[in-house]
Amino acid sequence: MSHPHPELGSPPPLPAHGLRIVALGGLGEIGRNMTVFEYGGRLLIVDCGVLFPEEEQPGIDLILPDFEYVRGRLDDIEAIVLTHAHEDHIGAVPYLLRERGDIPLIGSRLTLALIEAKLVEHRIKPVVRKVVEGDRQSYGPFDCEFLAVNHSIPDALAVAIRTPAGLVLGTGDFKMDQLPMDGRLTDLAGFARLGAEGIDLLMSDSTNAEVPGFVTSERNIGPVIDDVFRTAKERIIVACFASHIHRVQQALDAAVANGRKVCFVGRSMVRNMGVAGDLGYLRVPDGVLVEQRDLESIPAEKLALICTGSQGEPMSALSRMAGRDHQIRITDADTVVLASSLIPGNENAVNRVINGLTRWGARIVHKGNALVHVSGHASAGELLYVLNLTKPGNFMPIHGEWRHLRAHAKLAELTGVPPENIVIAEDGVVVDLVDGQASIVGIVPAGYVYVDGSSVGEITENSLKDRRILGEEGFVSVVVAIDSTSGKVIAGPEIHARGAGIMNEDFNEIIARIEVLLTEQAADGVADVHALRQSLRRTVGKWVSDSYRRRPMIIPVVVEV
Repeated sequence: MSHPHPELGSPPPLPAHGLRIVALGGLGEIGRNMTVFEYGGRLLIVDCGVLFPEEEQPGIDLILPDFEYVRGRLDDIEAIVLTHAHEDHIGAVPYLLRERGDIPLIGSRLTLALIEAKLVEHRIKPVVRKVVEGDRQSYGPFDCEFLAVNHSIPDALAVAIRTPAGLVLGTGDFKMDQLPMDGRLTDLAGFARLGAEGIDLLMSDSTNAEVPGFVTSERNIGPVIDDVFRTAKERIIVACFASHIHRVQQALDAAVANGRKVCFVGRSMVRNMGVAGDLGYLRVPDGVLVEQRDLESIPAEKLALICTGSQGEPMSALSRMAGRDHQIRITDADTVVLASSLIPGNENAVNRVINGLTRWGARIVHKGNALVHVSGHASAGELLYVLNLTKPGNFMPIHGEWRHLRAHAKLAELTGVPPENIVIAEDGVVVDLVDGQASIVGIVPAGYVYVDGSSVGEITENSLKDRRILGEEGFVSVVVAIDSTSGKVIAGPEIHARGAGIMNEDFNEIIARIEVLLTEQAADGVADVHALRQSLRRTVGKWVSDSYRRRPMIIPVVVEV
């Protein structure tokens, strides 16, 4: 197997007959999926998604791929192919289109409708090209064939990319549900046909590579949700992804069967379900939907809410309900259904929401105590099936954390892919397909780009470190005024602390030390403001560390008068 290496340098020029593949996200993580293909000086991008922040990234709204690799070559981009409409595959599109607004977006009907609705908020009118499974279209030197795959959102596609360098099959996110809600099966016959043609490189979803067997069918969830609706005494609140149309359909069907009205809560849920309903992907009987403003007039036992927040997102509807920061107030008569699985890294946030809801007495139904969700990603048995069906010359696991990528690579080896033809890469690692052999040839920058409100890319790791220190240790400020000529103290020092756990009267000891320090500095002729700040920071920091074993942020302020 080929592995990333810390000594990798910049990649060499791409051979004239070679295909270059660079993942700018989605490898070693679940999210930020974006892969750049290069042939003959032209680029094709597959997906452009976001990663959601974790606790150690306070204040961050979204994390984008680093576009620096393509920023100087925006005119070389033929198109962006979107495999499906989940945020980790389309969420960064608005930010890339800010840099070149006329890049064509290629995708299925639902995918394009959802991204267009999102782009309205960014005031971007995109160039879109709709495709359906079975279509074969060329974008510059990239001959793309689209195949149906089953996933936790309708209209998902795999893409086969043909160039003179070879045939690459990217599965996108997929599973092999044999009884899908919409009757749309993963095109295994198409996979087999491409395998017979000769797949030079298979790039396949790895999220559930550690899970044995096959994923449970979505249809098995319907009766469980219906039972929850039938037995709940009063109001029901179902939380799921705003893109999981099949799960919303099951909740809608259960509500109708049990005589309940339904209200969508949360901006993204309202927007996405509106699009899905208009296009016919969501079937909503007349008279079932109600507006949030009308909830007070409907008896609780006749009401179901479908909202966002199944991952504990701080600003989501469910999180705000749990924190009593929403007009919908949780009571001990409510039943809350968390109809999703946990994205790695969200465990603490979800547990906080569950505890918050339980505090107000709600009954909580989740994947741990009822079959209310199944994964949208293929398990090991399905992945083996695809590997055996396609018989790729080279294999590159994608879409997963390191443990998923390695587990998937092991499955490929078991099916007969030579170890030297299995490439495990991480974000930024450059893979070239030349003469039928895929290999790692270099690395390019592919770090995190943070979105904080209207700021994109301005927040750095150092900024986040400062935020973490402030959040965990607090700060201590030291203010002193000195004579600009002599360096002698005119006023102060004054010390203030917030969040550091230090009482004001405790500062008497360190104030005396600071006065001695400043007197000595003035006697030595030290009047440079920067040098004085550094001395103050070291002195106060050492005292806090020695006395309290804490490391708050020390903010020295020296004013020259």
